[in-house]
Amino acid sequence: MPLKKSRRSKEESAKNRCLLEAAPAFQKALHDWYDKNHRKLPWRERPSLYRTVVSEFMCQQTRIRTVLPYFERWVKALPDFKRLAEAPEEQVLKLWEGLGYYRRARNLHKLAKEIAALDEPPRSAKEWLKFPGIGPYSAAAITSIAFDTPAACVDGNVVRVLARLTNTDILFKNTGSANRHFQPLAQGLLDRAAPGKHNQAMMELGATHCQPKPECDDCPVESFCEARKHDSAENIPQFLPRQTEKLEITRIWRMRGNKILLSRAAKNSRQLAGLCELPTAESVGLPPEKIRTAGILKLRGKRSITRFSITEWIYEVPEKKLCTKDRSLFWADRDEISSLTISGPHRRWISKLLNGEKAPFEAEN
Repeated sequence: MPLKKSRRSKEESAKNRCLLEAAPAFQKALHDWYDKNHRKLPWRERPSLYRTVVSEFMCQQTRIRTVLPYFERWVKALPDFKRLAEAPEEQVLKLWEGLGYYRRARNLHKLAKEIAALDEPPRSAKEWLKFPGIGPYSAAAITSIAFDTPAACVDGNVVRVLARLTNTDILFKNTGSANRHFQPLAQGLLDRAAPGKHNQAMMELGATHCQPKPECDDCPVESFCEARKHDSAENIPQFLPRQTEKLEITRIWRMRGNKILLSRAAKNSRQLAGLCELPTAESVGLPPEKIRTAGILKLRGKRSITRFSITEWIYEVPEKKLCTKDRSLFWADRDEISSLTISGPHRRWISKLLNGEKAPFEAEN
């Protein structure tokens, strides 16, 4: 092992050891702060295994303030695993509409069917890893909160907290590698007498104080933080730049009287299975360059899906130029639009087009 790397590993181990030795005092400061300052969230105020699971699925890659109305609507319509397991997929996707990453909704639906078929749900994080859509973080979060299983969870919020507490200068490849790196430290720092509270407190600290732009002055664990001592918190943790791939899609806006031409994604579509959107140029048998020549630009929209940054150009094209035989295409009554499950960006764009808003209009997902 190169000398420089060996020295870094020893320094990292020493900082971790110091933090772990101070674990009881750290836990007390963290928990006292959490008891007085945690946000009043519906899944915390009325906790249950089901509400914890739903909240964990919804909060993945989504801001909590965005999730709140969806959560309330969801648990009102589908209050437990049995009702969710029995619900048709169309209802599940409709309730999820606008949250994005629809695979989460499908995995939650599958998980409910498996849980409903059991006499009792498993209580260990390892067993929960067998369910659809459950990774190490979700398994630890769910079981520690619902069953007090002593499993530490590490997400982006916790990574920021631990990276700054130890003032690490490691350049991480991605969030996954950072999560794996900090898992042993998180487990060692875990309060095994109250693992659910501890995990929630760590995540709450990362979400409220230890944000990308940290608020160190009021931090309850400031005295334990090496990055605070070295005035380096804003630069930690460090990640390699994420590679974003740009895509452009040409789409069609066509009305026939009171009907709108839409396309429904195939059931095996990776991201948008079963969801409705405006048709692509390819689905109506026209190359994008011909549409740009023959059509009128109605709207330009932007959205992001995973690593893709997508610009969508929506053109109005005479119906006689379109081939509408593709099995994904259908004409939807204008009054029917609200009842269809449509991806969030396309619902916004369709609304703007129906209201006569003019191009170019740019919307972010």
